[in-house]
Amino acid sequence: MLSRIRSAAVLGVEAYLMDVEVDLASGMPSFATVGLPHGAVKEGRERVTAALLNGGFTFPLKRITVNLAPADIRKDGSSLDLPIALGILTASGQLPPDRLEGQVVLGEVGLEGDLRPVRGALSMAIAARAAGCAGMIVPAANLSEAAVVSGIDVRGATTLHEVCAWVSGDGSIEPGRVDLERLMSERAQDVVDFSDVRGQAAAKRALEVAAAGAHNILLVGPPGAGKTMLARRLPTILPSMTLDEALESTKIHSVAGALGPGDALRAVRPFRSPHHTISDAGLIGGGSCPRPGEVSLAHGGVLFLDELPEFRKNVLEVLRQPMEDGIVTLSRATISLTYPARFMLAAAMNPCPCGYHGDPANRCRCDDATVERYLSRVSGPLLDRIDIHLHVPAVAYRDLAGARVEEGSASIRERVETARRIQRERFRERPGVHANAHMSPRDLRAVCRISADVEELLRGAIQRLGLSARAYHRILKISRTIADLAGVDELETNHVSEAIQYRTLDRRRVVAD
Repeated sequence: MLSRIRSAAVLGVEAYLMDVEVDLASGMPSFATVGLPHGAVKEGRERVTAALLNGGFTFPLKRITVNLAPADIRKDGSSLDLPIALGILTASGQLPPDRLEGQVVLGEVGLEGDLRPVRGALSMAIAARAAGCAGMIVPAANLSEAAVVSGIDVRGATTLHEVCAWVSGDGSIEPGRVDLERLMSERAQDVVDFSDVRGQAAAKRALEVAAAGAHNILLVGPPGAGKTMLARRLPTILPSMTLDEALESTKIHSVAGALGPGDALRAVRPFRSPHHTISDAGLIGGGSCPRPGEVSLAHGGVLFLDELPEFRKNVLEVLRQPMEDGIVTLSRATISLTYPARFMLAAAMNPCPCGYHGDPANRCRCDDATVERYLSRVSGPLLDRIDIHLHVPAVAYRDLAGARVEEGSASIRERVETARRIQRERFRERPGVHANAHMSPRDLRAVCRISADVEELLRGAIQRLGLSARAYHRILKISRTIADLAGVDELETNHVSEAIQYRTLDRRRVVAD
């Protein structure tokens, strides 16, 4: 007897449909899985066998062959347990095959027949809808995630018995429903706000500019100046996510197994803050079957690196390609996967090992050579890719003790969203460019026309600071964002002057503000 169950698997953040073919033949009882099974797929035969026996089903004493087609793509993960179990029951005549026509089945099976969540359910639901499938059967824990996809009936079950009862017509499983409009309209209540930050007007302005143009930013200052406090409030002023952005972010977190129980959609921009002991594989992604790393989990949001020079140099250097291209390509001997990685980098560091170089209130204990060695841990090419370098001084007592009410995140976010709307309209014909930070040199020539006064100002700054060509382009991009916040079309000298002030740390310059 032969049965065929439709299922799906993920490859990177995308999914593809596959057929689970089960053949029962006469001969010595055996259970073989073919079609490049790996890891958890191979172990699935033990889980399926135990689940069928413990569930009171008749396990066929036949020569069982399970083929996973297409057979030339390696399969990993536990999502094929349920289709294999149903394939065996269908092939042995214990279940009718008709009810499963047009259904995509996925789920991990426990030894007692309980269904457990799997990774990538959202990606697989999108692939099933694109293929014209009528519905899906998933573990109940994945129901909210998969039901985000409209146009396909997604049913969630808790046990193998519940699925079998639905297939045989003895039970009912209602399709899940998710209110997308409600999910997208509910911005999570921010537990932090810019109104918490006392003083630091210059730093708040720089973060507003960074958020308005999706620029990377580096905060440099003494301990206790509020660098981390400022960076953690950056997501609260970023524009609300669109549905496409939310779906892409949710797919990445689903594939990585980072979605919480019952999470349907990640409609809030991510904020990732890995420890400085992280490996390059943890940051960029890796493994024998590469999984997304922190740069991909931060896609559409903020990647915050605190104590930047404490990260290993090889870890920092792997950031250069995703910061430039917005993607990460991970190649192994048998597979090459590409993950999205369009994030805003926010980093913080001290100006020297003791932290007080250039601080008028505290004496620095580091000599010039020590300071230079410390700063050189962050390479020039990486600094070039960070648009804004800002010195954050210690907060004065009058600001800490003052009664002034600070501006909150909501009002800053309104100005940021206005500037982003201008940029989306400007780049509507440029796929892949959504903000000023993503502009290519060709885009710069088109939207950053400069007057003679501005050109003279730029020439002097480039010669005096020894900036690279990439730094010159960064200044133009920041100037364009400042002009967008001001609501003007032409770049003016005050816009460029402010942008130049945000390049205080470069390969031949030591912070000493």
